[in-house]
Amino acid sequence: MNKVAITGIGIISTLGNDIEEVSKSLYYGKSGVSVDPERLALGFSSPITGSIKGFNAQDWLNRKQLKTMPDFAVWAYAAAMEAIGLSGLDPGDLKNERTGIIFGCDSSCIAALEQVELLKERGETALIGSGLVFRSMTSCITMNLNTLFGTKGACWTVSAACSSSAHAIGQAADLITLGRQDRVICGGAQEINWQSICSFDGLGAFSTRVTEPEAASRPFDRNRDGLVPSGGAAVVLLENWDMAVARGANILGELAGYGFSSDGSNLSVPSADGLARSMRGALIAAGATPADIDYICAHATSTPAGDGVEARNIATVFEDARPITTSTKSMTGHELWMSGASQVVYSTLMARDGYIAPNINFDMPDEATSKLNIATKTIHHPPHMVLCNAAGFGGTNSSLILRYK
Repeated sequence: MNKVAITGIGIISTLGNDIEEVSKSLYYGKSGVSVDPERLALGFSSPITGSIKGFNAQDWLNRKQLKTMPDFAVWAYAAAMEAIGLSGLDPGDLKNERTGIIFGCDSSCIAALEQVELLKERGETALIGSGLVFRSMTSCITMNLNTLFGTKGACWTVSAACSSSAHAIGQAADLITLGRQDRVICGGAQEINWQSICSFDGLGAFSTRVTEPEAASRPFDRNRDGLVPSGGAAVVLLENWDMAVARGANILGELAGYGFSSDGSNLSVPSADGLARSMRGALIAAGATPADIDYICAHATSTPAGDGVEARNIATVFEDARPITTSTKSMTGHELWMSGASQVVYSTLMARDGYIAPNINFDMPDEATSKLNIATKTIHHPPHMVLCNAAGFGGTNSSLILRYK
């Protein structure tokens, strides 16, 4: 069984458009959340959102390439390029059947709507254009990146709600562990637009702290009132450990364990034990005990029910170990399909740069969250063994364990 090395990371986030900017934002507890005037004008109950600023797609790809790629696929390409550059791999090293691409993504809403509007406007399907066929597919990231990078191994998209990208990374690690791939570019991406989440807004799931948007995402806090929708793209380059060592790669960490579970009970309400089973599975896979984990990068999205369930699951598994726990979603909002992958990137940056990012906007626990060791200020030492949780609608859960020096 092969060890799995993390040799590259890349990200386009509400916290910044490269890993250095993002790490600085994490360290200082900077929020990437704001009010969207368009949502306010449209009658959203909550116009609060994460946003990507200062990203220019034309800086990365030409007009023909952009024709088949929505914004989030371009973000994924930019993040992948950053990860590949950091890894020290040559682009030619990717053009073989031992290199794969696996991403988590569960929708491509805006392109589907665009083709309907173009048909209404132009009155003929032949005038819609060919690019929207590829832009509207959930697998648009993997098919476009596979074409751009010339990889010839695994190429597919995992669709599993808000645990999609965590499962994508877990699957990628399994392929390397089993010797079926030498390296995999993996991660997740999520579009940011009002069209993709307007029905979600109608459910009353979003925070309505319009007057203080930077304080709206409050994971684990007693006064949390809903999540803040967000997005971007996060990429992790995983490699066979021995091969990475042999080529002199700068190894950032190890993907040491992957656990998963499903609730089998409710579409939208998490179960009392589903995430606990996922965490235990990851610990077993990593050959670790709860006492070995010194940091939990929690899924916690700032919803009243969800955060409480995760807190109770963590307390059940870790009992008296009480590792430091934070949710980076306090700064980013809930990045949905990309959130599992972004947590791996954020945790790896913390380990590399020597800190643990705070859970901002946490003023007071409730009965469930009081059992956790939640850090409200930046911790000035790196994590050495991290557990990242992800959970999604339909009761799908994923847990990843990362081991650092």
